[in-house]
Amino acid sequence: MNYNNVMKAQYKSEEQRKNRRMRKTRISIVSYLNSKPFLHGLKNWNKAAGIEISLDIPAKIVTNLSSGVSDVGLIPVAGLADLNDYQIVSNYCIGAVRKVRTVVLVSDVPLEKIETVLMDYQSRSSVLLARILAKFYWEKEFVWENTDDGFQNNSIKGTTAGVVIGDRVFDIEKKYKYSYDLSEEWYKFTGLPFVFAVWAATKKISPEFEKNFNDVLKFGIENIQKIIKTEQSKFPDVNIVEYFAENISFSFDKQKKAGMEKFLELAKKLELIELL
Repeated sequence: MNYNNVMKAQYKSEEQRKNRRMRKTRISIVSYLNSKPFLHGLKNWNKAAGIEISLDIPAKIVTNLSSGVSDVGLIPVAGLADLNDYQIVSNYCIGAVRKVRTVVLVSDVPLEKIETVLMDYQSRSSVLLARILAKFYWEKEFVWENTDDGFQNNSIKGTTAGVVIGDRVFDIEKKYKYSYDLSEEWYKFTGLPFVFAVWAATKKISPEFEKNFNDVLKFGIENIQKIIKTEQSKFPDVNIVEYFAENISFSFDKQKKAGMEKFLELAKKLELIELL
């Protein structure tokens, strides 16, 4: 190799190393009220300078991670099965002990009279939770149908119910006669809390990044009063203080891990049953 080629190769190698150093970690997160503490930390603490944030619905976060568009994501638990290789990178999650309030099955008729269930297109985990409850706890056979935007206002009627998630639940809480909180139903069934989403990475994450990332998320949770002040006007009919204190639980503790394992175990059994 002549001198010029050697110099070009060295320059290219140095540029590649520089680009790797400069490249930010790409993070996907939902923009629901329950994720605002995480988002606050990611946007406001000094250790968050090396990240790039994208706001997505849960289903899109799964796609982003599996395709490599994102490096780290607040991924619905059901979406973990779509990742070839991943690691959970945080001590925090979106979870609930008993009622979560923003993941519900709503209908005009009681559970025993429901025939069809519309599946919220925004979250496969919540739909899968409803299907697991139907099969193993309620012992009900429903017709399951896909949805699109606005279904929660227009398509739920008669014996057709709907799984609805996220902040849209606040708008329909009083619209339907019957509402079944899926996290509460899960707790009645298993005695365990439910984990809706965890922080997962599809690339190797250094211990230093993981520590800083946990510090960032912790910072956001510790500043939840600031989030309440900012967000309360957007939800005038919702007691946000109560929502964060009683419905959302962020610690990814031993009981939540047990709940997640139970959910994934039942999801596999459900899949096997449906293949028969």
